[in-house]
Amino acid sequence: MRLKAGRGPGLNCVVDPVAPVTVFVGPNNAGKSRVLTEIEQWCRTGRAAGSEALLDKVVFSGLSVEEAAETISSLLPAEYAGEVPSSGTIILNHRPLQVGNLNRVLQLPESDPHAFCREFLSSRTLKLDAHSRVALVNPQSAGDLLRPPTSSLQVLLRDEARRMEVRRIVFDAFGEHFVVDPTNLGSLRIRLSSSAPATEIEEVGIHSDARQFHERASLIESASDGVKAFVGIITQLVAGDPRIMLIDEPEAFLHPALAQKLGYEIARAAARSQKRVFVSTHSAAFLMGCIHSGTPVTVVRLTFRDRTATARLLGSDELLTLMRNPLLRSTGVLSGLFAESVVVTESDADRAFYQEVNERLLRFKPEFAIPGCLFLNAQNKQTVHVIVDPLRRLGIPTAGVVDVDALKEGGVVWTNLLSAAGIPEIARNSLAVLRSDINGAFKRTGMDMKRAGGVEILGAAEKETAELLLAQLREYGVFIVPGGELESWLKNLGVTGHTPAWLISVFEKMGSDPDSPGFVKPTDGDVWSFVGGMRRWFVNSARKGIPM
Repeated sequence: MRLKAGRGPGLNCVVDPVAPVTVFVGPNNAGKSRVLTEIEQWCRTGRAAGSEALLDKVVFSGLSVEEAAETISSLLPAEYAGEVPSSGTIILNHRPLQVGNLNRVLQLPESDPHAFCREFLSSRTLKLDAHSRVALVNPQSAGDLLRPPTSSLQVLLRDEARRMEVRRIVFDAFGEHFVVDPTNLGSLRIRLSSSAPATEIEEVGIHSDARQFHERASLIESASDGVKAFVGIITQLVAGDPRIMLIDEPEAFLHPALAQKLGYEIARAAARSQKRVFVSTHSAAFLMGCIHSGTPVTVVRLTFRDRTATARLLGSDELLTLMRNPLLRSTGVLSGLFAESVVVTESDADRAFYQEVNERLLRFKPEFAIPGCLFLNAQNKQTVHVIVDPLRRLGIPTAGVVDVDALKEGGVVWTNLLSAAGIPEIARNSLAVLRSDINGAFKRTGMDMKRAGGVEILGAAEKETAELLLAQLREYGVFIVPGGELESWLKNLGVTGHTPAWLISVFEKMGSDPDSPGFVKPTDGDVWSFVGGMRRWFVNSARKGIPM
């Protein structure tokens, strides 16, 4: 599968091989749902969606000799009882087909992908949105028990092993036992029971004990949409016949713990059933469940901004780094996969303040605001790079914000910060000399660079040099507070002290009601321009510091 966009101009994103589960992530309006629609188009027609499509090419693998024979046998009309008519034809989609021709199409789809999709894959492709996956739990026809099953509930009624697997998954998620109810003759219904059936016949029979058992259980129609969607997806994966499943935002209606559970079970079921599942999601919890399953999972991050699309295949090693590092897990860094941009600050107080500043900019001065931004905090300046580095390796524009005393940090702390920012080693060496000289100038003032005013306490020449260094760092998405620290902002409000007391006081002074006369709105200068500088780096498609 090849997407037209890639990591940069002129590049493609190639997914080869396609894993049992492919997850598309990214910010809103990046094309995640659209690419699912295009995959569906390919699977149903063997052709692209048009010249404006995101998906450039799809190559289908053929069935083995045994799989092709089994598929052809399953396609025979019921009246032939599993035997090929003497004429060598079968009836498929209300028209006759030569068995030999279909056999070749199934085994060699590259020679005629249109025929492969039309005759086989189209009927085995299922796309699920929020409404259709809820409808999967509706009652289904019981069918003819002497004929092959034609629906997921018919399969589950006859196959105890698969029914028990669905029951296990549903019980783990909701503490209720999934059962198939055949007592409405001619129709199969799903119920949720507080107790498991004592015997198989108590569940699938229609005698007195079975009727009493099902009467005590609840019809799934009375459950929430989240429960219905979860159960519907699982029944299709375990017992349905689609070879290709496309699920748009499976986390809808589910809280994060259930979303993670669903991701885990979808990935495991896809691997066992040899299905291919394609998902678009905004849920870090769902993605974490998929990866924790141990099933091969491909993650593709899509973006679209200023009429430019990107598609980046995310390496499993980088994703595992995000999931295993306790600091990264605790800060919710995996959510950065779904943001347009990320700002990493030293502390939670810094994060809260800059996030509020950006919210006001979005409303009152959008030309300074950072769109689609996620604000995260490290523990201190020494750990900012721990978050910045893996996110940038995944192609996510991530800026670091540190106090001016970062200039005191030589050695590994300084090197880690610049390395995470993607500054070339030769440039890092020259910047290190510049940092050392500026740090010496600060020391000669005899004042605390962080609390006495930042670069303003330097002489004219030294200040110009310091501002030159800060400007060079901004080109790579490293933003040093020129006034020293968080508390240097909005001095006109008259707030003194240090965090967390400063943060509480400054928020009180800034006001909470936009219609109040005392509500602080953005102006030019101060912290508003500082965040505006971050915006310029984020919206610059030629920004430095993001590895290709």
